[in-house]
Amino acid sequence: MRLKDPMPSLEGATETLNGEVNREQLIGSKPILIHFWAVSCHLCKKAMPNVNEFRDKYKDKLHVISIYMPRTEEDMNMELIQETAKEHDITQPILIDGQRTIATNFGNKYMPAYYLFDKNGEMRHYQAGGSSMQFLEKRLNRMLNEIEADNV
Repeated sequence: MRLKDPMPSLEGATETLNGEVNREQLIGSKPILIHFWAVSCHLCKKAMPNVNEFRDKYKDKLHVISIYMPRTEEDMNMELIQETAKEHDITQPILIDGQRTIATNFGNKYMPAYYLFDKNGEMRHYQAGGSSMQFLEKRLNRMLNEIEADNV
């Protein structure tokens, strides 16, 4: 995906945790953070407190959606996914991408991966791996400032 590309479909989840959500429900109200992760990904678990911090800090200003992208057959153990989600306080909707349909829609191959879309569903930032969340937060704050300026 490239900057300004529209947010791809979220259709194709084989299961969901913490509620269902689709692209149409998200676009139009506030920015959207799409986060890819898996239980076998050490960096994903290490980054989860940062994702939760974003979710909580910007709860009224940002949609946070987690896409669970299995890397191995063992990663599809629903009991393990549920335990990990509970252990890491993942309360936002989790779309289980068991057939990698959503990952294919996004062109995503990495974990953790973060896609930030503006309220109109245009991609404004992408990052992958264990890099600092500072860039993501700067971009989000810039988008929130734009929204605030538009509302004045």
